[in-house]
Amino acid sequence: MKNLNEMREVYVAGIGLTQWGFFEQQECYDFGSEAIFKALADAEMGWNDIQAAFCGSVYQGTASGHQAIKEVGLTGIPVINVENACSSGSSSLRLAYLMVAAEIYDVVLALGMEKMPRGPIPSTAFRPWELASGFNIQVGNYALETVEYMRETGVTEEDLARVTVKNRKNGAMNPNARFQKPVSLEDVMASRMVAEPLRLLHCCPLADGAAAAVVCSKNKLKSLSRAVKIAASVITSGVYGDGMPAAGIASSLQFPPEVGILELSAQQAYQVSGYGPEDIDIVQGYDTTVPSELWGMEKLGFCKKGEAAGLLRDGKFDLDGDLPVNTDGGLMSRGHPLGATGLGQICELVTQLRDEAGARQVKKARVGLAHAMGAGPNSSVTILTR
Repeated sequence: MKNLNEMREVYVAGIGLTQWGFFEQQECYDFGSEAIFKALADAEMGWNDIQAAFCGSVYQGTASGHQAIKEVGLTGIPVINVENACSSGSSSLRLAYLMVAAEIYDVVLALGMEKMPRGPIPSTAFRPWELASGFNIQVGNYALETVEYMRETGVTEEDLARVTVKNRKNGAMNPNARFQKPVSLEDVMASRMVAEPLRLLHCCPLADGAAAAVVCSKNKLKSLSRAVKIAASVITSGVYGDGMPAAGIASSLQFPPEVGILELSAQQAYQVSGYGPEDIDIVQGYDTTVPSELWGMEKLGFCKKGEAAGLLRDGKFDLDGDLPVNTDGGLMSRGHPLGATGLGQICELVTQLRDEAGARQVKKARVGLAHAMGAGPNSSVTILTR
């Protein structure tokens, strides 16, 4: 495989983000085309500048990306639809990044979009015998992993609740978030139990929405001052024995590997980018349930196992802390439109690194990391820098 360090530099020239929530009168292609137009305007480019498009979604059916692009213009470019569970948006970005880095195209669109089904949504990413046990409802897998995590580390239910409180506080400053109201520790602890020990406010809400990024080579940038460099874009799949919830219960917890899926993607991203955990100024974590933010910070190398909850209590992950996490409110506030989530994280990092985040701006943010997980499992880590 060609060394990515030998390939040309790739930049995010423009981003587009829609409001996230539930919108009964709009279709997925409405969200998608809105995000595309916003990203083009932000990049100071036109649709004719786009040479290829990668469109991520999960529940939208055949050729959903084509439907969104029909709303923008039919120019004959290759349109590739990407389904990679909750890493679909991140996968679209990686494919766009690789196409530009390899000098196949100069300007590529990455799109993530979703109109979520209503009601309970069983996952199709599990084997029949797992479905019969009821583990096709993802929160059940996270609950099992959380019980084990709490037993091994001493993390309490209140520690879990603090993640929600932090993220909902940040989300109150994000005009695109589904939920823009803070909650208290008492609110979280009083919310109903969903899958013990996870309560309702330990679990992220679903949402409709879209996010897009225009990715290009340096010579195609209209404005270098607002461009953000993609230092690394990595996706890894499962490692045998790693019991991450997205892997399903078929993964063995009895013989855990030395390096699991999340650690592997982080290590590869650090190697490609030349940065380490100590260089990161801001993190967009994957808080589908709040414990996944905590163990995610540990597996990404920011602290040892069991230490994340203490760092959270001490304020290290707050907006004004040493390492702000989920500055836009994360999935807990923003919501989780599966195909758009990964690119939504990228939009927040770009906004922060440009120093354009307003009330939630992190001071002197220069290097940001985004992490997303998907059923399969998949783990994506993206590092951006100014």
